Amino acid sequence: MEHKTIRGLRKNKGLTLEDLSVAAGVSKSYISYIERGVQKNPSIAVLIKIANVLDIEYVELIQLIHTEEGKREVEKVKK
Repeated sequence: MEHKTIRGLRKNKGLTLEDLSVAAGVSKSYISYIERGVQKNPSIAVLIKIANVLDIEYVELIQLIHTEEGKREVEKVKK
């Protein structure tokens, strides 16, 4: 399994951004912003929609977002 990120979970399901967008009813750009850490505080309603398509609990999705954000901050400090 690819490392556990939102993008990784999506790809492991064989979903493109477009696929996830349509299935979750969330815009493709918004999902991309979440994956890239641009959107740091998505609503619970959006996270529930995405989590349902990815077959994980929305709480796990929240944890992933915060873990990914932490990793990005560490990388910024290292540079």
